[in-house]
Amino acid sequence: MRLRFLMVIFLVILVASGIVLGKKFLIGVSIPAADHGWTGGIVWWANKAVADWKAKDVDLEFKVVLANNPSDQVADVEDLLVQGIDALVILPYESAPLTPICEEVHKKGVYLVVVDRGLTKDVYDVYVAGDNYAFGRIAGEYIARKLKGKGNVVVLEGIPSVINTERVNGFKDVMKDYPNIKILASQPGYWQRDKALAVMENYLQQFPKIDAVWAADDDMALGVIQAIREAGREKEMFVVGGGGMKDVIKMIMDGSKLIPVTVTYPPSMVATAISMAVKGLKGEKLDGFYQEAIPHKIILSCEIVTKENAERYYYPDSVY
Repeated sequence: MRLRFLMVIFLVILVASGIVLGKKFLIGVSIPAADHGWTGGIVWWANKAVADWKAKDVDLEFKVVLANNPSDQVADVEDLLVQGIDALVILPYESAPLTPICEEVHKKGVYLVVVDRGLTKDVYDVYVAGDNYAFGRIAGEYIARKLKGKGNVVVLEGIPSVINTERVNGFKDVMKDYPNIKILASQPGYWQRDKALAVMENYLQQFPKIDAVWAADDDMALGVIQAIREAGREKEMFVVGGGGMKDVIKMIMDGSKLIPVTVTYPPSMVATAISMAVKGLKGEKLDGFYQEAIPHKIILSCEIVTKENAERYYYPDSVY
C-alpha cells in the first residue's frame, strides 16, 4: 500500500514538472502584414516554421498575428499578453513605437525574441537580424568602385527603424572616403515599390545628372527602375538593391546593366527566431554551440549577388 502511495506521489511530481505530459507553451508571433515582397517572405517563413514545430512537438501552440501599422501591432501584443503567451517573437513595424510594449512584455517574464527592425532599448532575450551595417557598407563599396570614386548618387531609405539607421550609416561611412561622390538626396521609400516609384520620379525631375541609385530594398529597386525607364534615362545610371528578391536576382542573372547587383537579406530569419523562442522556453542548447544556451544576438551575414553567383541565390518557386 505504501509503495503504491509513493508511486502515485512520484507520478504527480513528474506530471507537475512536465516530464510526463510535457509543459504546454503558447508562443505569440507578431509581424507586419505582407505590404511588400520581403514581408511577404516573412509571413511565409513564419507560417512554415510554426507548421514545422507543431508537427514535431504537440506541446507547442502558436498565435500568429499580422499588423498593418505600429498602433495595430501594439494592440496585437497587448491582446497576446491577455491570452497568456509564454514567449513573443516580434518583428516591429517600427522600432520606437513598439519599444515600450516590448519592454512591458519582457518585464512580465515573457521570453522575447526580436527580429530584424530592432528596438530602441535592449529589452529582449534574443535578437535575430541580418548584418545591417554591412548591408549598407557592401552597397556603398560597390557603388564607389563602379563609379571609380566620382559621381552623383541618390538614396532611398526604408521605414524609420534601428536597422534602417544601421544601413544608412554603413553606406555613408563608405562615402566619407570618396569626397568626389556626392549624395544628392536621401529620402524614405518605406521599402515599398509604389512609394519608391514616387520618390524616384521626384529625384529624376529634380536632378539632371544621377549616376547611381542605392535603393535599400529590392521592392524599392523595382519601383526605381520603373521610374527610370518611364523617364527614358536607363542608360545614365545603375541601381543597387537589397534583399534578394527572385525577380531582381533573375534580372541580375540575365545581365541587366540597370541593376547589376543586389545584397542578400533573407526573410527566413523569422523562422530562426521562432526556433530560438522554442529552445529558449525549453532551456535547450543549440546543437554544437558550446557557449550560453541561446546567444543574445544572432547576426546573419549579408552577401553581394552578382551575375557570376546569382544562380546560387535564385529560388524561382519562393514567394520572394
